[in-house]
Amino acid sequence: MAEKIVMNAGGALEVPDDPIVPYIEGDGIGVDIWPAAQHVLDAAAARYDKHVSWQEVLAGEKAFRETGSWLPDETIAAFREYLIGIKGPLTTPVGGGFRSLNVAVRQILDLYVCLRPVRWFAGVPSPVRHPEKVDMVIFRENTEDVYAGFELAAGTPEAKRLIDFLHDEHGWDIRADSAIGIKPISETGSKRLVRAAISYAVSHGRRSVTLVHKGNIQKFTEGGFRNWGYEVARDEFADVAVSWDECGGDPGDKILVKDAIADITLQQVLTRPDEFDVIATMNLNGDYLSDALAAQVGGIGIAPGANINYVTGHGVFEATHGTAPKYAGQDKVNPGSLLLSGVLMFEHLGWAEPAADIVRALEATIADKIVTYDFARLMDGAREVRCSEFADAIVERL
Repeated sequence: MAEKIVMNAGGALEVPDDPIVPYIEGDGIGVDIWPAAQHVLDAAAARYDKHVSWQEVLAGEKAFRETGSWLPDETIAAFREYLIGIKGPLTTPVGGGFRSLNVAVRQILDLYVCLRPVRWFAGVPSPVRHPEKVDMVIFRENTEDVYAGFELAAGTPEAKRLIDFLHDEHGWDIRADSAIGIKPISETGSKRLVRAAISYAVSHGRRSVTLVHKGNIQKFTEGGFRNWGYEVARDEFADVAVSWDECGGDPGDKILVKDAIADITLQQVLTRPDEFDVIATMNLNGDYLSDALAAQVGGIGIAPGANINYVTGHGVFEATHGTAPKYAGQDKVNPGSLLLSGVLMFEHLGWAEPAADIVRALEATIADKIVTYDFARLMDGAREVRCSEFADAIVERL
């Protein structure tokens, strides 16, 4: 009998063997990748006498067609009630409405962690010499920075008033024809993100947490993030973690907490990827970094993602790529991003065995050179298959 996932008094999820999980099919290629991912997830769960009772909820173009709303209240209510959900890619309306439907879901539910594990799967084509050295987990702050900022268009009366105010109050000289943006970075948001990152490192046996920032230039926003992150390490995790300054880079059996400037980080994750493990950073840096890392291990077509609030228990797992409407309905594209997001979801629910089975079966399928077009064009001797056929091949190898 289908039951709800609940959060117990100790702050842990209680997951039945037949949980109710809301899903959003997604726009564009969502019609192809969701059935493929669901097929594999269901087959893997069934091997352990588990079953997901999927409940469709609407967002994006399908929601707008059927309800007149891009993000119906009922969808948010379902994610609130059932705690855990999964979604395909969503179109963002142009010229009005939400800045981004994805951002709206994260902010409404206060899903403050964007969790992006990045690792290489054997056989996946890569543009780098040693993709096997890439094994990082990015904790990207989801609710602040420019994604949650405020903007005024250049030349508007509102922008002029703000420019005049900043000149009069602070002596700031800003060109009169400038657009203005506000970038909020708070102690609250920074600390809970870093707290989650260090907790993850502890529970998953990771060796370091790197705070990535541009605090050398943006001293009070990104510099604040860095300083607040070190405060969390010192005040809350001194028994299991130590900062670079405190240990000189030799943490012993503790987790090393260090920091790195954002621009040099984008170089070093390419040239010295094995020096990074868990990364904690702000919204915009995390966006750049996660896509740059994904390019080293096969692209965002197989990059999983999750948006989580570890305090309330809410989580929405999602494909990290766009809707690719020109391929919609062609049964062509790689379902890997959504499927691996489902693997993340299973791991989050404590279903480690079916999650591990899917990863092994995916690797075996790629090793046999049975792949969708995006990999086939980069591999010698590959057998190109459709999205649904790729899912069937994975299930055969479970």
